[in-house]
Amino acid sequence: MADLETRIAQGRGDAPADLVLRGGRVFDLVTGALLEGDVAICGDAIVGTCEGYEGREVVDVSGLTLVPGFIDTHLHVESSLVTPYEFDRCVAPHGITTAICDPHEIANVLGVDGIRWFQRASENMVMDLRVQLSSCVPSTDMETSGARIDAAALAKLRGHPSGIGLAEFMNYPGVIHRDPDVMDKLTLFEGRHIDGHAPQLSGCDLNAYLAAGIRTEHEATTAAEAREKLQKGMRVLIREGSVSKDLHALQPLLDERSAPYICLCTDDRNPLDIAEEGHLDHMIRTLIALGAPVLAAYRAASLSGAEAFGLRDRGLIAPGRRADIVAVGSLEDCDVRMVFCAGRQVGPDAFAARAPLAPIGRRSVTAPPLDAASFRAPGNREDTDVIGIKEGLILTEHLREKIAIEDGDKRPDPERDLARVAVIERHGKNGNIATGFVRGFGLRAGAIASTVCHDHHNIACVGVDYADMALAANRLAEIEGGFVVAEGGEVRAELALPVAGLMSLAPFEEVQSDLARLHDAARALGVTLREPFLQLAFLALPVIPALKITDRGMVDVTRFEIIG
Repeated sequence: MADLETRIAQGRGDAPADLVLRGGRVFDLVTGALLEGDVAICGDAIVGTCEGYEGREVVDVSGLTLVPGFIDTHLHVESSLVTPYEFDRCVAPHGITTAICDPHEIANVLGVDGIRWFQRASENMVMDLRVQLSSCVPSTDMETSGARIDAAALAKLRGHPSGIGLAEFMNYPGVIHRDPDVMDKLTLFEGRHIDGHAPQLSGCDLNAYLAAGIRTEHEATTAAEAREKLQKGMRVLIREGSVSKDLHALQPLLDERSAPYICLCTDDRNPLDIAEEGHLDHMIRTLIALGAPVLAAYRAASLSGAEAFGLRDRGLIAPGRRADIVAVGSLEDCDVRMVFCAGRQVGPDAFAARAPLAPIGRRSVTAPPLDAASFRAPGNREDTDVIGIKEGLILTEHLREKIAIEDGDKRPDPERDLARVAVIERHGKNGNIATGFVRGFGLRAGAIASTVCHDHHNIACVGVDYADMALAANRLAEIEGGFVVAEGGEVRAELALPVAGLMSLAPFEEVQSDLARLHDAARALGVTLREPFLQLAFLALPVIPALKITDRGMVDVTRFEIIG
């Protein structure tokens, strides 16, 4: 950061600016006007607009419109399947200059070491990665995770420059019923930012949750749910990830009146979708195409997020603000042409200047050897609970089907789209294996398996052939975690994720290619879901209604209890 006198001198024009963006128009998110004039930058800060400036470096942005850098208000870098540095390289060119992450995926595997690793990564990235402190490790007591983080451990993680506050508080029953461990964490962050996670919570339960000081939330999936949360003072984060797609449902709420209280986030978005569609740029152009006012869409993408999370130094192209700037050819198309993060142009030189970051969490998959018999589902009654997948949502249905018992086993039935789902504990704690049924994959043969299994990240496997399920799950241990597709006794495709079983060490372009091959292999088995691997991961998250499965059994989330 340049010193105060230098910034003032460059803003007044008494000294040439470090950098001048010349020839474009600035989209003012306060008035909606398009402003003429140069943008002068001193160090990492904007010092002048609407005037003519001399600069030590001048960048021609003629014909382009300058908008504030985009702020993804809630995401898990781990769900991009690449390291923080590769995530930086992947999404900063799409205009993401600030990302507010919750590293609870790696924290559930490695504990506080995983959070500290993200903090170290944030110190050298091109974008500004803000690292919230994970509130729910594990998310509940109905699963086995690799670590547990209590309030005392969180207290030791505070104070890092990347911090804002406490990440999404998923254990909403613990909040409204005043669980002592939950109260300790909420008390520790009282008066600071606390991010929310309260799917379908309403009425007095929502009031109680908000009374805890929770102010932002990304789990609204209907306009009615989002409207109640807005009316009760919550800032709603519209989410459009690789599985959870809520943008179309919530877009009607976004207008110039509500935009200051609505933000954008991706939560979980993989590199293949980023390559094919984009990131927040995709959300902005989709919102506008659906009828949202242009001003409202860009406010939600930047200024609203900055204000919601207390980042008062950004969100506008104005003197004194951080020089996070995106140049687009068309506001409606949000076709990003150029990006500046803290005054540095995003490109190969900026990424190459980052200090090295050594990987952590190698050889973290310690699962019991499995065979076909491991996946049997014994029972003495035909009435069976079945997880019903809802495409585009992480919410599931709690279905009930009659499944015949053959030789003491309830077998998968591809004709009825009833596949076996299993979760295998992989942290070396107890070797638990739980099995159940799921409808919605469309599997006709084989199996798919993953160590990306929210949030405990045990092994999740779905299939219609027990031997292929065993092959896929065992292969995950051999490659240190990742995704596997197996059929006919052979591995058809795989992606190794050796960093905590969650992230690849390869460039994001290679991960994109591997994901495309995995998707092709899954479709060859009959899978009809657009994103089967992340959909599988969310079947194990016991804080999203209605029926899920962990290594301890099937979970009725509405009752918040294990049912078998």
